[in-house]
Amino acid sequence: MQSRIPRQSAHEAQEQGVRHADHGAGPGAELAAVVAGARRRALRDADRQIDTAHLLHSLLESDAEVRAVFGEGPQTARLLGYLVQRSIGYGLRWQSAVEDSDAVPVVTEAAGFSPLAAAGMAYARERAARREGTPCGVDLLAAIIVDPQARAVEVLERAGIDSRALLARLETWTGDPAH
Repeated sequence: MQSRIPRQSAHEAQEQGVRHADHGAGPGAELAAVVAGARRRALRDADRQIDTAHLLHSLLESDAEVRAVFGEGPQTARLLGYLVQRSIGYGLRWQSAVEDSDAVPVVTEAAGFSPLAAAGMAYARERAARREGTPCGVDLLAAIIVDPQARAVEVLERAGIDSRALLARLETWTGDPAH
């Protein structure tokens, strides 16, 4: 069976980031691994594209700093529960729809990504470029929750996590969980 999502190695994902150098730094190995995890999740869930919820799940699974942003507690456990249940009921309604928003321009060159996920990848690069760094998981987390219509935001809200408060926390994040 042919995959509906184009396959992309971590090396190819890194090169794609280099081709987008005008939008900031490339994704680096850290985000390439997150994208690879999101791609596997999308394929397993039989979704047409990688969306912001796939990226959120992959970030929580693979990035210790992103987990530190959320901290420990019942909301984080509930968030992971919603993300795990995605393929068995919660989220099935998303399979036939493309994640999109009128708030962001449609990005057409990011094959395999929903428009919001592609815009999030570009925003993560821009966010990192502002601090003259390489995009990291916290940059991508901030990028995928900027648009209130993102699936990642819907999952956060269902888990009882205020996405706007989380975004404000990310704007001042220093890597200190107590911050």
